[in-house]
Amino acid sequence: QLQLVESGGGLVQPGGSLRLSCEGAGFTSEDYAIGWFHQAPEKEREVVSCISSSGGSRSYVDSVGGRFTVSRDNAKNTVYMQMNSLKPEDTGVYYCAAARAVYVCEKGDFRYWGRGTQVTVST
Repeated sequence: QLQLVESGGGLVQPGGSLRLSCEGAGFTSEDYAIGWFHQAPEKEREVVSCISSSGGSRSYVDSVGGRFTVSRDNAKNTVYMQMNSLKPEDTGVYYCAAARAVYVCEKGDFRYWGRGTQVTVST
């Protein structure tokens, strides 16, 4: 059974950094594109970044471009998202999701979801 587990969230001050991890189990990592999604309080879940199955293609929503970097280590079945220069509006739950595809980046394309990790950016 395919499972995704996010970790690395926490409380950080504005301008700080966090590194989120998405560890997968039950599937061959290099067969799946991965997306990171952000759900702010009382808002819809929205895509933040996506990475292709090989890691060769990546994309970011405009609001995080230049601050967040997505990467993956298929040998470890793990995808990472380095989050720098964090802002209060980055607060929310971050989810990773998997799609059996080379590269997709629409929320509806992703079939498998983790349970999320909370990120709070506050003084």
